[in-house]
Amino acid sequence: MEEDKKNKLLLEKHKDIARIDQESKRTHGWYVRVRFLGRTHSKFFSDRKCGGRYSSLLSAISWRDKTEKKLGKIRTNKHMVTVSNSSTGVVGVRLNDKLNRYEVSWVTHQGKQGKTSVSIAKHGKKAAFTRACIIRSEKEKARLEFAG
Repeated sequence: MEEDKKNKLLLEKHKDIARIDQESKRTHGWYVRVRFLGRTHSKFFSDRKCGGRYSSLLSAISWRDKTEKKLGKIRTNKHMVTVSNSSTGVVGVRLNDKLNRYEVSWVTHQGKQGKTSVSIAKHGKKAAFTRACIIRSEKEKARLEFAG
């Protein structure tokens, strides 16, 4: 039974953790990369130093979780976009000049796309942007709470 649990854990995908088996350099272990607020924190957990493949994975998971907690990053296995491609600088909020509005998009806990918009004509540019950011923040928070 215990062996089954070990094998299951070894075969699962773990967010921010990658397996490295490089025979030519005799490198075997788990590489952890935690990205938060534009910085990357990484560490390699060698099978040899940690006492085997399973032990090194447990060490890697533990380090990832502790590092996220220390940084203030929310622990979730869901993928999170933390870099904005829009000119607003806020993920999921973009200005649509043609339609004079801020468009808000997010992913629901079911993995579906959610969208709404906030009128600049109705609220003014600054208030519309603030409203759009609040909507985006609430939707992201709801998704992460559901994922628990």
